[in-house]
Amino acid sequence: MEQKYRNQFREVQIQTAAVLANDDKALEALYTANFYKTETFVLANSGTAEEAKDIYQEAFIAVWQNIKAGRYVPQNGSSLEAYLFQIAKYKWYDYLKAAKKISTVPLEDNAFIETGYNNEEENYIEKVQQHLTNLGEPCRQVLTLFYFVKQSMAKIATTFSWTEATAKNNKYRCLLRLRNRVVGKQ
Repeated sequence: MEQKYRNQFREVQIQTAAVLANDDKALEALYTANFYKTETFVLANSGTAEEAKDIYQEAFIAVWQNIKAGRYVPQNGSSLEAYLFQIAKYKWYDYLKAAKKISTVPLEDNAFIETGYNNEEENYIEKVQQHLTNLGEPCRQVLTLFYFVKQSMAKIATTFSWTEATAKNNKYRCLLRLRNRVVGKQ
């Protein structure tokens, strides 16, 4: 497991160096390999294919700028792809919020609330976003893969080299940590 994280970390370092060098092939590979995740997420959350393209382009530029400005520092176990998806996801949330469209907030396994925004919901969504961002890897990645990318527990287990039971337990613990932070129990 530790070797897997070392390999991922090394891959992120290589990708980051390629972005810093404005390597066209690396930038194109990063862009094309990760668009589908954002498109799937936006389409599943009240968006269109055109909106997904716009959001993804904004996210990609933000990642590029963050790397250039030194604001992105690869951490062991995290990936540039996950960082890119996270930025795209939050840009989509911001778009929904600005457009006063519907929100999707994870509550329970496979349960989402779809309602118009009000102040209480906006505050709750902001708290969830803030605490999810600060949750740390791999919890953030597990919850993102399950709730937003809609991956099965079997696929998540494979991603982390876990058994499916371990993946379920870890997802449950991560969700509890997030809930406790959101309601102020931690």
